Amino acid sequence: MLDNSQLLRFTTAGSVDDGKSTLIGRLLYDSKSIFEDQLQSIENTSKKKGHDGVDLALFTDGLRDEREQGITIDVAYRYFTTPKRKFIIADTPGHIQYTRNMVTGASTANAAIILVDARHGVIEQTKRHSFIASLLQIPHIIVCINKMDLVDYSEDAYSKVINEFEEFSSKLLVQDIRFIPISALNGDNVVNRSKNMDWYQGAPLLHTLETMHISSDINKVDARFPVQTVIRPQNETHRDYRGYAGRVASGIFRVGDEVTAMPSGFTSKIKNIDTFDGELKEAFAPMSITITLEDDIDISRGNMIVRSNNKPKASQDVEMMLCWLHNEPAKPRAKYLIKHTSNEEKAIIKDVIYKINIETFNLIENDKSLNMNDICKVIIRTTKPLMIDSYRENRTTGSVILVDETTNETVAAGMIV
Repeated sequence: MLDNSQLLRFTTAGSVDDGKSTLIGRLLYDSKSIFEDQLQSIENTSKKKGHDGVDLALFTDGLRDEREQGITIDVAYRYFTTPKRKFIIADTPGHIQYTRNMVTGASTANAAIILVDARHGVIEQTKRHSFIASLLQIPHIIVCINKMDLVDYSEDAYSKVINEFEEFSSKLLVQDIRFIPISALNGDNVVNRSKNMDWYQGAPLLHTLETMHISSDINKVDARFPVQTVIRPQNETHRDYRGYAGRVASGIFRVGDEVTAMPSGFTSKIKNIDTFDGELKEAFAPMSITITLEDDIDISRGNMIVRSNNKPKASQDVEMMLCWLHNEPAKPRAKYLIKHTSNEEKAIIKDVIYKINIETFNLIENDKSLNMNDICKVIIRTTKPLMIDSYRENRTTGSVILVDETTNETVAAGMIV
């Protein structure tokens, strides 16, 4: 039995005319996730434009108009719910100049929907989006082969795209890739099963999203609890209370567990796990809790409570894949703030090991400059050690952002290797 409170985040990516807007519109329309007034407004606009039915692309095209007027829209988020699950769609623009937007939208996604036009097959853009999805360790990729109505719902056209995709995706680090033949315009295999493609035995897109197993996407082995704040009420009922509040990044914590506070290395045992609704015997990611310990240890914001027999690596020289997000290029030896979980330290980019040509996936080894949308491997040097895991093992403790000290703008996002 699926829990309706379980949230699945997915990102959509595709070339400009692959039908992304129509697909999102179709998902919202056929799953009855659109408010009456929105529907009325779109029906009226469709009539004015001379369309017979509802132009589904209009559900998202207001944002495209703004983009065309030169207004930068980073990522458009849409929310909808079915009886089985809650969803957040991160709709990211597809052009190469928006690589950073895709990185932003995809960084927390459980799944990526990559649209391919059945007539054109796998193109450069498809490869680029798949590469970024792999780089960001998105656990599930759904390749929607769209516009099947324009190739007469041909199984051969569908198989051809699968072969093309599998040829290059074998180099990517994605465990779960699924293929669905669809027509977003006509609704084939989006919410309802297609009568035109009885040769396809799999589930339609919405059913796939509703039943996809995502609870194992969270790391349940490495217990990590970054401390956000120390709670000391010092009132009549809680005179000596000292709790450490935050959100469990990964793993499971139980009352009685022996834990270590990092970076100090002091050890203690968990006395209580408190929440707004009362005490718990155990807590797991991504729950927000307050932990109290049996011993008085000096712990503050930015420290991490971990299980004593399973510690992250503490390091000042951190190797990571970095996506440069800012319009201004990186300044050599400039100081940045690095934000890692609840911890903030000062840092510099010590070395650019290589950059990746996002068109060919070739490595560029002698170019040390960092410009907007560049993806590269770097070494970051921090003033104090960070408690890190690799991004592949833990997307929370394996990710960082760099912030410009003077403007407070986020300039880069990093994935620790």
